[in-house]
Amino acid sequence: MIIFLIVSIALSGIILLQEGKSAGLGSIAGMADSYWSKAKGRSMEGNLSKITTALAIIFLILALVLNIIW
Repeated sequence: MIIFLIVSIALSGIILLQEGKSAGLGSIAGMADSYWSKAKGRSMEGNLSKITTALAIIFLILALVLNIIW
């Protein structure tokens, strides 16, 4: 239960750190294929996205396990 609480707080924090999809208006001006969009996986934004995915999967698994146990 304590791990579930820690994962929940961490997931909320990571989600709040991420930028919105509409934050960069460069896509309107045709800059969608810039260096930053190509190197997105190696940037901080890409790392936050990977961490969010991992924490969401852990959150769902823990929620299912706790639901079965309780």
